[in-house]
Amino acid sequence: MLPVPSEKALPGNLPPAPRGFVGRQDELAWLAEKLEPSGDGRPVTLVGVGGVGKTRLALRAARRAGVAYPDGVWLVELSPLRAEGQVPVAVMEALRVADQTAGPVIGALCAWARDKRLLLVLDTCEHLLAECAALVADLLAVAPGVRVLVTSREPLDMPGERTLEVEPLQEADATALFAQRAATVTPGFVLDTTTRRQVTGVCRILDGIPLAIELAVARLSSHSLEELHELLGDRLRSRFDVLARDEKTGQGLPRHWTLRTTIGWSHELCAPLERLLWARLSVFAGSFTRRAAEWICAGGPLRADRVEILLLRLTRQSVVLRDPADPDRFRLLDTVREYGADWLRELGEGEAVRRRHRDHYRRFAREACSDWNTGRQVAWCERVFAEHANLRAAVDCALEDPGSRVALETVGGIGFLWRHCGMLREARLALDRVLAAEHEPGEGLLLALWSRAAVAVTQGHPDAAVPWAERCMDLARELGDPAAIDATGYVTLGPLVLTGRPAATIEALSDLPLVPVVSDWRGSGQLQMRAMRPLAHLMSGAYTEVDESAAELRALCAGSGELWTGAFVDAFIADADLAQGRTAAALGNARAALAGHRLMHNTPGVAFGIDALVAAEVREEDGDGRRAARLLGISRRAWERVGREQFSLPGRVAAREARERLLRDRLGDTVYEEAYARGLAMSYDEGLDYALRS
Repeated sequence: MLPVPSEKALPGNLPPAPRGFVGRQDELAWLAEKLEPSGDGRPVTLVGVGGVGKTRLALRAARRAGVAYPDGVWLVELSPLRAEGQVPVAVMEALRVADQTAGPVIGALCAWARDKRLLLVLDTCEHLLAECAALVADLLAVAPGVRVLVTSREPLDMPGERTLEVEPLQEADATALFAQRAATVTPGFVLDTTTRRQVTGVCRILDGIPLAIELAVARLSSHSLEELHELLGDRLRSRFDVLARDEKTGQGLPRHWTLRTTIGWSHELCAPLERLLWARLSVFAGSFTRRAAEWICAGGPLRADRVEILLLRLTRQSVVLRDPADPDRFRLLDTVREYGADWLRELGEGEAVRRRHRDHYRRFAREACSDWNTGRQVAWCERVFAEHANLRAAVDCALEDPGSRVALETVGGIGFLWRHCGMLREARLALDRVLAAEHEPGEGLLLALWSRAAVAVTQGHPDAAVPWAERCMDLARELGDPAAIDATGYVTLGPLVLTGRPAATIEALSDLPLVPVVSDWRGSGQLQMRAMRPLAHLMSGAYTEVDESAAELRALCAGSGELWTGAFVDAFIADADLAQGRTAAALGNARAALAGHRLMHNTPGVAFGIDALVAAEVREEDGDGRRAARLLGISRRAWERVGREQFSLPGRVAAREARERLLRDRLGDTVYEEAYARGLAMSYDEGLDYALRS
């Protein structure tokens, strides 16, 4: 048996390995051969019915193959996606590539992947077959080091595709899985002569389908093994075979029938309110919290104060799963969610619950934006990442009527959050759609316009930013909102900075009256506007003015607990320190900037922060040149995520090249290249841990 690499040793984003894996040794051996980096690179698709274990097998195989892929193994969960064009964006986000361009996303993705050696796992593709096939074809055409493993109920049907039909477990493995899970439900459970016969009988009834076995085992808390065998035998001769007929032939499909019937049997054993909660939980696109379930799923006979108890009951029955990384988050497996969604439609509640889901996440965004310029900013950022699939679903629902007030509020708020959490592509696409419609003047429109202009500034597109910024400033003045006018100064000044006009920036700043900084999204914009002053002075070489203006702004950020702008200010101060020979101070401020950007998932900020550290290390008279060389390798890894090293800024690129030459001269080529390679070999997080150590 091949060793499974440790989580720390494997770069990428695979979830923690689940509890005991059973069987599938022949399939794993076949996959190990096909996923070899030295192979022909043809995509591999695991095909099978829902619940048969495709995802678990894919992840097991990916972990084993991962040691051969220095750029990592990356899982892209596609089941939450519904709108057209989301697959490339989801892949880019899973790879944690900071999309700084406004061009086609597939072009940016292919350009980034061209020289990578990685394994990409696309999970649950059956509802997006054409889009997945197109993406895989484009990637493999330009990236010879990329390998793709797919799970789907149907093949992608593309040239060169290899498929493996994932069959139910063989009898011995199915029995072992049942016994393993049963021991967690009824401690002390063992297979003896009697129980083995009964377990084997149950597994035969369930056709060896892992999910069906898991659902059945969960009922051992209320039924004996003998009762379970009898109930399932009766159940599988019931009326549910009608639901499993093939639409084209009218013939029953035994494995679909077995799983569907087992889920239906589990559903019937639930109490009425448990069934109702199950149906309503199907509206969640990803994992969810107890509080979200209470807000969205309560209503009618299901009181909010009963949701937590019922949720825990469904968890004990394996209908709902806890997130192993966060016990306060729950999720439904796709097949179980589909059953709940069918039931929700039967109840006639589908659209109503979907609107409640949209409104909950609209409220989430409103609360986050109103609280953004505070010490809770990092916590909100983490919640945005955790709720990303649900936020995307809320945006999709709202954009069904892009001219509505609900759409404007939903997309404006979520677009603001996505911009600050690095999800620029999705923010731009959603904001463009909602702003293409006519809307009444108001704070909702103001937030959407500001967010759209800020996305353009962050992506480095001054021409695109100007018209949005002008509309935003006109509206802020029309509303007579001093804080909004102050905040909008950021998006009007951004194009001046991007086009290299620091003197014009400083002159324009003198025309903007400063007003007290507020605690909501406008306050964040106000601080970002104030950051234009030290940046413009830095560009002009006026380092004393940088010290003065940055110190004042740093105090403002610290006073409110704001970190997004504060990390940039720390970086400006570090650059000014270096220019004035304060190397030790530069090291400390560069680390502070790097730590802040890391907490806010700001990949470009992280990359610039590491560059600042390298510059300070090179200047340090007693510094370890090997550490600086290793940091250069770590910097390269960070810039790969951005897509453009040093944003292709000539001055920044020249400075990096000069530092490389200096270190080569100081260390010699052999020592330099060895240290650089060590840094480059680190995963993103390992590299940041190393960079932040003094």
